[in-house]
Formats: sequence, structure tokens, C-alpha cells
Amino acid sequence: MANEINKMPAPKRLRDLIREIRSARTAAEERSVVNKECAQIRDCFKEEDNTYRCRNVAKLLYIHMLGYPAHFGQLECLKLIASPKFTDKRIGYLGAMLLLDERTDVHLLVTNCLKNDLGHQTQYIASLALCTLGNICSVEMSRDLAGEVEKMLKSSNAYLKKKSALCALCIVRKVPDLMEMFLPATRTLLNEKNHGVLLAAVCLITEMCKLSIDAVNHFRKDEFMEVVPQLVRILKNLIMAGYSPEHDVSGVSDPFLQVRILNLLRLLGKGDAEASEAMNDILAQVATNTETSKNVGHAILYEIVLTIMGIESESGLRVLAVNILGRFLLNSDKNIRYVALNTLLRVVHADYNAVQRHRSTIVDCLKDPDVSIKKRAMELCFALINQNNIRGMAKELLSFLEKCEPEFKADCCSNLVTASEKYSPNRRWHIDTVMKVLTTAGNYVRDDVVSTLVQLVSQADSLQAYAVQNLYRAMRDDISQQPLVQVATWCIGEYGDQLFAGTSIEDSEPLDASEEDVLNVLERALVNNNSTLTSKEYVITAILKLSTRFSSTQPKIQKLIAFYNRSTSVELQQRSVEYSTLFSTQDQMRSGLLEKMPVMEKTRVDEPMLANGGEKEDDLLNGGAASPATQTQQPTEVCESQNILDILGGPSTATPAQPAQPPKSTGGELLDLLGDIDMSGSSAGAPPPMMMGGPPLMDGLMGMPAAAPNPLLDMMGSQPLVNGNENSIPDIVGFEKDGLSLNFSFEKAPPPSTVTTMTVTATNSSPNPLLEFVFQAAVPKSFQLQMLSPSGNIVPPSNSGSVTQIVKVNNPQKQPIRMRLRMAYTVNGVPVTEQGEVSNFPPVLWQ
Repeated sequence: MANEINKMPAPKRLRDLIREIRSARTAAEERSVVNKECAQIRDCFKEEDNTYRCRNVAKLLYIHMLGYPAHFGQLECLKLIASPKFTDKRIGYLGAMLLLDERTDVHLLVTNCLKNDLGHQTQYIASLALCTLGNICSVEMSRDLAGEVEKMLKSSNAYLKKKSALCALCIVRKVPDLMEMFLPATRTLLNEKNHGVLLAAVCLITEMCKLSIDAVNHFRKDEFMEVVPQLVRILKNLIMAGYSPEHDVSGVSDPFLQVRILNLLRLLGKGDAEASEAMNDILAQVATNTETSKNVGHAILYEIVLTIMGIESESGLRVLAVNILGRFLLNSDKNIRYVALNTLLRVVHADYNAVQRHRSTIVDCLKDPDVSIKKRAMELCFALINQNNIRGMAKELLSFLEKCEPEFKADCCSNLVTASEKYSPNRRWHIDTVMKVLTTAGNYVRDDVVSTLVQLVSQADSLQAYAVQNLYRAMRDDISQQPLVQVATWCIGEYGDQLFAGTSIEDSEPLDASEEDVLNVLERALVNNNSTLTSKEYVITAILKLSTRFSSTQPKIQKLIAFYNRSTSVELQQRSVEYSTLFSTQDQMRSGLLEKMPVMEKTRVDEPMLANGGEKEDDLLNGGAASPATQTQQPTEVCESQNILDILGGPSTATPAQPAQPPKSTGGELLDLLGDIDMSGSSAGAPPPMMMGGPPLMDGLMGMPAAAPNPLLDMMGSQPLVNGNENSIPDIVGFEKDGLSLNFSFEKAPPPSTVTTMTVTATNSSPNPLLEFVFQAAVPKSFQLQMLSPSGNIVPPSNSGSVTQIVKVNNPQKQPIRMRLRMAYTVNGVPVTEQGEVSNFPPVLWQ
């Protein structure tokens, strides 16, 4: 009687629990139901003879999937696994896969049960054990049970073979050292007729090839099993076989197996001409015989394209692959068009001319309403620009720039300026294009465009009048575009004497303006509340320079310069006060200080196209700062170079670049004007566009000579380097990850020089190119670092090319060299940033 009283009622069924939880109106009510049920489940687990253990564990797994804690059911799962009933084992193994992992102690208790069930006579129980082992295997468990799995691979049961191959895949992925155990068993799997076994076998071999290059060579050259001919035969049977309802998907025979085989062929054919030759014919057959009216056909054709481009295929086959992508671009499905653009961007360097044939279709994608398609089409358009099509492509991209979304404008205008600089047919067209970018993109223009146009106008003596007149007209019509205002005011300040009607050139209309009109336009920009501080600094300096270009408006010029004498902005106030001083106490030296700047040297020669901007506004105005001992691979990435200090833990661990000494002056007037300003703190090595502003009158007067050459750079570039066999220094690998490898080679200057020249070579063994590649380096403050321009910003895939950069390190204290590295690049549209440290430099470098 007492037993009947203490006996607990039967727990509710799983379907009743699901219904009760779903009927909860609030989260609090749901938690209440779950907590109550968990308490009842705990009470049931305490019963010695619990006939409802399976039901309770099933409810607990549902509660676990809702996100509530269910760890107290782990031991109950083990009890169910040990049960002889299949229904109990099924729930027990499912619970083990969901609730256990290799970090729990209970995980070790499952090993013996798995070993017993792997040899069970019932195939379904054995398959449960295989599935569980594949999901929760640890390194120790894999080593203990790999032999059992290898035996089951030789089973005559196709169902168990398939499960065993998938379990072996998980074990190999967890412990690559066990790969050799499964290699012999894979020989027979590809001879199976069952598609499930074939699919599992191909997946297993693919995983082995991804993990080990030795496995790739084994499957290529194995005398007992020629994998490539076997795969070709299987693929041929699939496309030539008639209708099979068991494997047919939308009229295509087993597309899942076809895709996996193509993926494996790509791995085996990469870099192997013999293997690639064996698969050329079947690839052409699949590409021409696959049904393209359904999505499944597009998936197979996509894999065909990747395989053709990834192996040593014939040129005709590569053209076929690009033409397939061209057909994808005409598809009405947006996803297929996006995949085509993304793939063309990856393969454009493999067959440039074939992709060029589809240029018109790619340009049409710029008009697509989908922003993802427009972004990829824009990137691909810039990759297709060359010397022959620059005019037409620039016209299309300018049209796109006018109508595109704001998030595209900055990238588009920067890349367009870089492309026009690299491929421009003449200076006139170059200036017109960059000016069009300025007026079209407005405030979305990055600062690298401003410095580029300023430099371009400075170099084109015969076009300075044309440029300044057009810039004046554009600024007169719209002063809200700050980059346009900055370029226009700089040019007006430098070449204001060429503004008027008598200096009009070629087909441009004479400019109907007077000195008063020009100053009125500059005044509008100076007092406009929407003008940025940087623009106002440009304007006030330009007005100062006009005092030596204009003759009849001196009073108004002085009035405008004095406008900010009481400004709350320290920079504007300082400029205003010091510029006013030139008209009072230092008027005799004003004309000499405000002479025209010398022609600016070109700072970006054949620089690859960038996706992001360049110099900061403050750098352009303030004469450039003495950057820390870090330099980037691309000169325009100044803002990025500042972040490299974070790698070393702050400014205290890095040393500034050695400043250049200011040029000597024989006149005492400038020293009197500057008073006790410390000239040794001025910036060094700044490019001429940066001399527009700066600390006023110190390095900001545009008539001063260019900064003196940096003695450190002279020292690094003037010593003959030690080379030859007697003094050769071994190379080192400074960084290697995800296919990216940085190799350092060295040349050391003879004593007493302490300069070492390092050649950094970046290679890429992955199948995808590394775009927008930026290399940065930092050294401790006891060293001095100089980085020359890189050879490019795209690291080709499959070790088919490299990017090199010269790095010079001066080590005056002869200490062991330590260098921090930072690499940024984009792969498959995803930005990646890597960091590393090199401390294994050969001691001969500092001894």
C-alpha cells in the first residue's frame, strides 16, 4: 500500500509539453513551465526503476534546444545508451550528441559503449554509434576507436560503409595524423555503385587532400588506384546515364555527387598538368551538356567554372568558363548575377582578355537596383580598365557616380582618380576627369583626390590657367562641396594671376571676372558656416598669396585676413594674426615668402587602385607630420600607418622618423619674425602639396623652398650593399598563415654603415587572390625604418606571382632586430587583418 502511495504518476508526454510551452503568452510564463517540468524530470531521474527515462530525456532535449540548461541529464543519456532497446539507444545517442562535448568528464565514459555498439549486428545501432562518434569525438577517443571505424569501411554493407566514411572524415579532421590509417580503405570505395557510398568517399578524399599535400600526391600517383581516371569515369556515367528517379533532381542526375567530384578534381588538378589534361574533356562535356533552366544546373556550372580556373586547363576551356559566367550575367535571378560578378572578379587575372569581352554586360550591371550587384560590378569595372578603354570606362563610371548610393561614392571616386592617373591618355583629359569627379561626388570625395589634383595642376604648366579658371567657375557656382573648395582655393592662391580673360586657353571661354569678384567668392567660403575648418585654412592662406598676385585689392585682402583675429579656433586665429604681421612689420619679406611653389614631385607612380582613401586633411595642410617608425605599403594610407603604433603598445615603443634639417637662410628677417620658435620640430620629408598650411609661417608659407633631403634616407640610399656568396645571408619566413607567406631576404651595407636592406616578398598559395594588400611594419625606438613603394597591391593566387617591397632598417646601436608586422587585405570580398612578430633575424645583421 505504501509503494502505491509513493509511486509517482506517469510524466506528461513530449507532445503535451510542446503544446503547453507554445501556449505560454509571456517569457516569464514559459520559464515557469520549463522550470516546473525540469523539477519533475529531476524527481523522475531519482527513481531506481524508471520506465519513463526515455520520455524524460526526450523532453529534456527539447528544453535544451529552447536554450535552457539541461546538463543534469548527461548521465541519464549514458544509461539509455547502455540499454539493449533500440528506442532507448536512439534517444541516448541523440542526447549524447547534444549535451556532451570533449570538455566534459562524462564524455570519456561513452567510449566503451561506442566500441561495443560499433560491432553490433544491427546496422542501425552501429550507425548510431558512428554518427555519435563523428559528432563528439575527441583526440583520445579518435585514436581509441579509429581502428574500429577502419574495419567498418571494409564492410559489405553499403549503409555502414557510407556512415563509416563520414565518421572517418570527422576523425581525420580532428586528428590528421590518423589519415594514413584510412588511405588503403579509400581505394575500394570509389568502385562502389551506391551513390551514397561514392559521395561519402569523395568527401573523405577531399578532406584528406585539403589537410595534406602528401595526400594529394598520393591520390595523383598511386599505382594501385588512379583517382583522376576513376572520378572522370564516374562523372561521365552521371551525365550520360538515362533518367534515374532515385537520383534525379530537376532533370540532373545526382548533382550533389557531381559537385563533390568537381571539387575534388580541382584539388587534384591544381598545379599538375598531367592530371589537368586527363580531366579537360569531361569538364567540357559537363559544361555543354548540363541543363541550365534550373538552379541545380547553375550550381554545377558554377563548380565547373571554378574547377577550370583552378587547374592547368587549356585556354579554350578558360574562355568557355568565362562565357558561362557571361551567360549568368544575363540571368533574371539576382543571386546568379551576383555569383557571376563575384567569380569574374576572382578570375579576371587568370584570363583578362576573355573577361573583357563581357565588359558591356558588366557595365550594364551598374544600373541594377540591387546594391550588392552594383558594388561587385563597380569593383569589376575598375579591374577591367586599361590603356585602351579608359575613356569609355571613365565615362560610364562618372555616370554611375552621379546616380549611385552615397556608400559607393567614396570608393568610386578614389578608384576612378587612381585609374585615370595610371592610364590617362593626356594631361588635359586627366585634369578634366578629376575635376568632374570633384564636382560630381561632392563631399564624399576622399582627401587623396584633393592632393592628386593639386599635384596634377602643379605639374601641368601649360594647363594651369585652364584648370584654375574651371575650378573658379565650379567654386563660384557651389561652395558647399568642401573638397572642391580646397582644390580651387589652393589653385587660386598659386595661380590667381592666370584667372583673367587675357589668359584663357584653347577652347575654354574667357573668364568674365575681376579681382574683386574672386575675393568675393573666397569671402563667401571663408565666412560660410558650412565650411569646414580645413577649408577655411585653405582659403585664408590663398587670400594671403593673392596679395602678391593682385594689385588693386590690397585693403580688402588685409581685411579678410584679419577676419579671424579673435576666432575661437586657435589654428584660424594664429594664421590670421601671423599673416597680418606680414603686412605690418614684415612687409619687406612678404613677396619672397609668397612666391610660387616649385613643381611638385610625383608621389604615386603606377600605384595600384585602392579601395579606400589616403592622406588626412591635416597632413595636406600642415606640411605632413614626422610619422613614427612605421610606413605602409601604399603611400595614401597615412591614417592606417598611425594605427601600427597599437601593435607595439603605444608611442613609447616606436621612434619617430628622423626630421630633416631646415634649409639655411642668410636673411635675419625670417628669424626675427619667428622669434624663439624651435625650427628643429618642423616636419620632414613632406610632399609639396602639404606645404599649403602647417604651423603658420613656419612650414606653411607656400613660397618657401622645399624641405631639405632627409639625411637618414641619403645615408640609406648611398652605401653599396654587401652581396655575393662570401657574405650571403640566409632568408627567413617572417609570416605564414592561410596561404599568405612573407619571405625576408637581406643585404647588409659594409661597415661603418649600420643599414640593412630587407626585401619582403609576399606570396599567396591559396586559390583566391588577395586584393587591396597592405603591408605595415614597426620597430622599437632604437631603430630607424624606411619603406619604399611596393610593387603592387594584389597578391596573385596559387603562388603565380608575388608583391615585393624594400625595407631599410638602420640599427646604430647594433641591437637584435625585432619587427612587428600587420597585413590587411580582402579575399572573396571579406576584409582580413593579420598581425605577427619577427624576432628570428640572422645575428649577422647586427654583429
